[in-house]
Amino acid sequence: MSRDMGDSHRDTGEVPEPHSGWTFVTNHARVLAAIADDRSSRIRDIAARCRLTERAVQKIIADLEDGGYLSHTREGRSNLYNIEPGRALRHPAEAGVTVAHLISLLIRDEDERGSESVRSGGQGSYER
Repeated sequence: MSRDMGDSHRDTGEVPEPHSGWTFVTNHARVLAAIADDRSSRIRDIAARCRLTERAVQKIIADLEDGGYLSHTREGRSNLYNIEPGRALRHPAEAGVTVAHLISLLIRDEDERGSESVRSGGQGSYER
C-alpha cells in the first residue's frame, strides 16, 4: 500500500483513517516536518499527509505561530511558512535541542523509509 500523502483522500476531502493509541511523534512535530518539506503546502495537503483534519492542522499552525516556532506570509492566495530553526523545543527534558534538529531527524527518517521501499519493490513507499 502506498503512503503517498493521501492522494486518494485529497479529491474527496475525506480524512484518512485515524490512528488509535499513542505514538512517539506529536501531531505538532508532524505538521512542522510537513511544512519544512514544503513551505507552501496547503492546509489540506498537510492534513492528508499527517492524517489529521484540516481544522486540527489550523489549530496546530496557530499554536506553532503563537509559540514563535512558525510564521507565515501571504503570497497571493497562498501562505508561505517560515520556520524558526534555532528555537529550542518546549519541554525541559529537551533543553538545548532545536527545531532544526527535530526536523532533520524526521525528514531523514522519511527519506530513509522512501529509499528502503524503493529497494524492497515499492511497498509502503512515500512519495514527495
